[in-house]
Amino acid sequence: MTQQSTAAPASQTFGGAANLVTTTTENRRALYLKLFSGEMFKGFQRNTIARDLVTRRTLKNGRSLQFIFTGRTKSEFHIPGQSILGNSDKAPPVAEKTIQCDDLLISSAFVYELDETLAHYDLRGEISKKIGYSLAENYDRRIFRAITKAARLASPVSATNFVEPGGTQIRVGATANASDAYNSANLVAAFYDAAAALDEKGVSTEGRVGVLNPRQYYELIQAVGTNGLVNRDSQGDSLQSGNGIIEIAGIKIFKSMNIPFFKKFGTIYGTGSATNPGVTDPGNSGSFVSEAMGDQDAVTAPAGAQKTVNEYGAEAEFAHSCGLIFQKEAAGVVEAIGPQVQVTSGDVSVVYQGDVILGRLAMGADSLNPAAAVELFAGTATKPAAYA
Repeated sequence: MTQQSTAAPASQTFGGAANLVTTTTENRRALYLKLFSGEMFKGFQRNTIARDLVTRRTLKNGRSLQFIFTGRTKSEFHIPGQSILGNSDKAPPVAEKTIQCDDLLISSAFVYELDETLAHYDLRGEISKKIGYSLAENYDRRIFRAITKAARLASPVSATNFVEPGGTQIRVGATANASDAYNSANLVAAFYDAAAALDEKGVSTEGRVGVLNPRQYYELIQAVGTNGLVNRDSQGDSLQSGNGIIEIAGIKIFKSMNIPFFKKFGTIYGTGSATNPGVTDPGNSGSFVSEAMGDQDAVTAPAGAQKTVNEYGAEAEFAHSCGLIFQKEAAGVVEAIGPQVQVTSGDVSVVYQGDVILGRLAMGADSLNPAAAVELFAGTATKPAAYA
């Protein structure tokens, strides 16, 4: 007969217990979800750049949000003895833009408890970051499409005798080759042209940014010391970081794999043509590098499901698009549900011996003030057509 030990039980430390409350399993694991949430938010924030570059509003108790436009008015001399009852042209004209919230966007994974036990690394932490990346990628792609849409539109203010400025489209280079989009001199010239156009349309200089394909961005960096046209705030390692430290004509430049780029997200590899800049494939590049754009509705909703409310355009609409320059009023974003994390627990976890980890958000994006948006295009002399 085996004799039971009379030694005192070990005083276990529960790393997931908040304030040492350990009365239940849920209490002992209270902090684990918070750790996961932090990983997801970190992944989202580090991989989305568009969220803070446009006009963003929180949507509550409704399905859409209204944005108001006011056109210009004039000044006039006062005539002695005449009552002041408003300008004779009854200005300023007013118009509105309504942006609706799309369907709920989700990214999820099921984590089997045994796999988690056997793994030699933080399984949930890795999954949470990838969920954050996925949400951020989709978020940016919709916003950049909305900005492209704005650049092709006329002003929503259309009152008689009032002509407000619309969007701007600027050709990069002057040949029939898409490779003009990678020529640093062409890009610099396009940025100065865009800055002048924004000035002429009365767009504020505050918050002007440009977003380019990564290879375009690095072409500019390589030419910083030679063309004399690119201003830079930082040198050395900071210059190589790619976090918007280059400016041209007061326009801060970012790089992203999520802008529309010749019908792709990212980079196109292959022979140069009117719709292919002709970059050599370095090999083993993966499927997401030259990911097809498709129809955004189809991307965000499977066949038979409800589709997005706002129009983001189909792949063919972006055959020659190769960069964006804009001010924060160019597009608007409404958020009904910001990035959130949900994890199953209790009976569900017992039945399935694991947890479903879910990241979610509900947002919608659309063009706002076309005058604040500039689309760069190459490989054609014809400006890309508007889409609705």
